[in-house]
Amino acid sequence: MTQPSESSLLTYERYDGHVAVVTLNRPASRNAINAEVAQALHSIVERTEADPDVWVVVLTGAGVDVFCAGADLKEVAAGRADSLFTEYGFAGFVYANRRKPWIAAVNGKALAGGCEIVLACDLVVASSEASFGLPEVSRGLLAAAGGAFRLPRALPRNVAIELVITADSLDAQRASDLGLVNRVVAHDQVLVEALALAARITRNAPVAVRESLQVARRVHDLDEISLRELTLACRDRVRASEDYSEGPLAFIEKRAPRWTGR
Repeated sequence: MTQPSESSLLTYERYDGHVAVVTLNRPASRNAINAEVAQALHSIVERTEADPDVWVVVLTGAGVDVFCAGADLKEVAAGRADSLFTEYGFAGFVYANRRKPWIAAVNGKALAGGCEIVLACDLVVASSEASFGLPEVSRGLLAAAGGAFRLPRALPRNVAIELVITADSLDAQRASDLGLVNRVVAHDQVLVEALALAARITRNAPVAVRESLQVARRVHDLDEISLRELTLACRDRVRASEDYSEGPLAFIEKRAPRWTGR
């Protein structure tokens, strides 16, 4: 494992097996997003997208209580709210066009923009003490970084609407029961479980994973005909990869496949 870093407020670690771990590192400020974190996370997205050796990314928060409390309200109150956004949206992340799977390892409360960061990820592993909420309306704000429409896509409609307009939170177990969370584990097992899930993904052909993910992500955005067209385009890119031949060959030879990601 190597430990380069984009910023003291955002750490980046490389693990064996094509996995990167990104940690929001402002525990004293509830891992809230300021301008430096937004720019650093934006850079991390570009870095992981450009690195052919990174196949899955895990995103977590430092400390024991909070994954991310969203926007740093000191920045908002000072009139610097725009600094928390890049061309990739809030935190330099929520609207980024990412091809690779991101797993949110939620160690505590994911609130406001923190919840919206979770909703922008593909899979969620949560501590049994974690919770999720969009409290923006209690502060005269609107969950404008994807939460107001992504939460109703991730949860039953009425449950999501209740959360959006009451500012209440959802505990980890109910979030799991409703399908928002993939795994609920003890606090000290959150990163362990997220890495295990990442390892399960990296057993598969990375090009096939990325292209399959592109289709699955667009289910709520496209009609059936458009989804068929997208599926065929993704299939063609999979067929053009070296791994398209390697998978069947490994099966015939009764050995583990040797994926190249090309």
